[in-house]
Amino acid sequence: MRLDVATIRRGCPNSEIRGFRHLCGPELDHFRTAAAETGPLTVACTQQAAQFSHEAGERAKAISFVNIRETAGWSHEGARTGAKMAALLAAASIPAPDYPLVTLSSDGVILIYGRDEAAIEAGRLLADHLDVTVMLKQISDTVPQAATVFPIVRGTISAAKGHFGAFELAIDDYARPRPSSRDRYVLDAPRNGVTSHCDIVLDLSGGMPLFPAHDLRDGYLRADPNDPAAVLRAVLAARDLVGSFDKPKYVDVTPGLCAHSRSKRTGCHRCLDLCPTGAITPAGGHVAVDPNICAGCGQCAAACPTGAASYTLPPADTQLQRIRAMLLAYHEAGGANAVLLFHDGPHGTPLIDALARHGDGLPANVLPFVVNELTQVGLEAIVGAFAYGVTAVRFLLRAKPRHDVTGLSQTIGIADAILGGLGFEGQRVATIETDDPDALGGHLTGIGTLAAVATPATFKTVGKRRDLLRFGLSELHRLAPKPVDVIALPQGAPVGAISVDTGGCTLCLSCVSACPTGALRDDPERPVLKFIEDACVQCGLCQTTCPEKVITLKPQIDFRAARAPAAVIKEEEPALCVRCGTAFGVKSAIDRIAAKLEGRHWMYPAGDKRIEALRMCADCRVIVMSEQQFNPFKGVPERTPPRTTDDYLRQREGKD
Repeated sequence: MRLDVATIRRGCPNSEIRGFRHLCGPELDHFRTAAAETGPLTVACTQQAAQFSHEAGERAKAISFVNIRETAGWSHEGARTGAKMAALLAAASIPAPDYPLVTLSSDGVILIYGRDEAAIEAGRLLADHLDVTVMLKQISDTVPQAATVFPIVRGTISAAKGHFGAFELAIDDYARPRPSSRDRYVLDAPRNGVTSHCDIVLDLSGGMPLFPAHDLRDGYLRADPNDPAAVLRAVLAARDLVGSFDKPKYVDVTPGLCAHSRSKRTGCHRCLDLCPTGAITPAGGHVAVDPNICAGCGQCAAACPTGAASYTLPPADTQLQRIRAMLLAYHEAGGANAVLLFHDGPHGTPLIDALARHGDGLPANVLPFVVNELTQVGLEAIVGAFAYGVTAVRFLLRAKPRHDVTGLSQTIGIADAILGGLGFEGQRVATIETDDPDALGGHLTGIGTLAAVATPATFKTVGKRRDLLRFGLSELHRLAPKPVDVIALPQGAPVGAISVDTGGCTLCLSCVSACPTGALRDDPERPVLKFIEDACVQCGLCQTTCPEKVITLKPQIDFRAARAPAAVIKEEEPALCVRCGTAFGVKSAIDRIAAKLEGRHWMYPAGDKRIEALRMCADCRVIVMSEQQFNPFKGVPERTPPRTTDDYLRQREGKD
């Protein structure tokens, strides 16, 4: 491949760029010299990363590796990839922050759940490595073992929960075989509701999976019993699942920011709807994420409107910082019509490698950006990328995704509405769902002909996901081809306004107390309801809390909201105490209450001045009632005292 060092230097002016032809061979001493120096070091080679890390020794932790060969140089447009190489190097120079880990432990207790001899054979293969129990749905046709190497029982799993190292299974029709069984198993009386605990589950039953998104459940292995190769792969995978294992804690939750519920009223439930593994559950006024079950799809963090759920691999600000560095370097080096291609490592990287080795390679304007999971990409990344000057964004998905990608589809739908409303014509954001490298190349050809912003933004990525989205939207609106003030968005958008039927609103202000972000506000001096659109996250708590049901959500983006003061939705004259003049409520509400009670309630006869007590504050009302010696029980016959045990005993003695 051709290395255009001069172009790369233009894109990375603050870095020292050195070019070599055979750094891992005859020129290895140059690497040793660079590795001995202080400061971060980026090596544009991933194939020989192990060799370079070995040579660097303890300095290896300060070295980052980036692939510019398969992703750039090996292409039919390789002669024009200098700007792209600069972009890849700039993105790789952004350090990745540390992320927390979760430790899962397994003692090797495995339940093999099957239907025939295939499960027993799997047990024989694992008996020397794990603590095996085989459970069959039907055991009548099975020949008893001459020697009991591991238990074989009958049972049907009716429910399953837990995670690797701590599975809990509910079993019906459970029965153990008798040791006296001769040519067939003779079973004890069956029982239902038996609970089994194990570290690993090997499911060879051929039925429905025991867990949603079963491919993402650590410790749960499933194979078709009619496919010997698949069974063997599952057995080999199970054999190594003994000991302690670390996995990333993908999602952090800040309960104080969560808008799930208030006062037992449910508001936002986006994360609960999107989680494919069931790792998220309500926990009072907020939600909780079980890190042992979470598989790291990131849809909860991408959809969370408040930032209560945040992704750690990497955080949203680090991800956008890399996108910024990549696109700024690309434009500095003279690149044009950039297309940002999001892909994951297990699927996207081999596909890109195959296209580079056996096809035309990626076009020179396609910038690959690897993420842990495509569904972790939120709206702020897409909006920020367009503000930084991309012409299009593509997501490379599997032909059959491992889990539901509804969250990503919703994000793309919202992004399309925003971009279309601002005058970005054509298909700007889309998915590419393929396992074929040639099909990938065909999808990427010609995308970059669309126009980008005239002058890319340079704003820095600081703050939480919502702050990043706010900055990105402001910059994109400033640079858009056809900026407008208000754009209607699809349902589920994390920004918007509310619509209130003011005729039915009684200014009870229950919505104010329920609002988790302070978008709805009151005034301690007068009865008024105010709204700040910039703070609204469309959680719906105001809608579910309103007793009059006069509030509806209105998903939209108003680019003037960030600078707008609080808007008055409804304001009324305060009710003043007729005795002391203190404001104590809403005048219209007090008038309605008095009109409904006067002459219709025994406490307030028509024409009685007692009705004036309703127009007094709480303190004056007590004083007046005391002065009038008002007794609400006057004239009411005295109640018969309750009968006690002594009364019954006296009555019985009298009869005796």
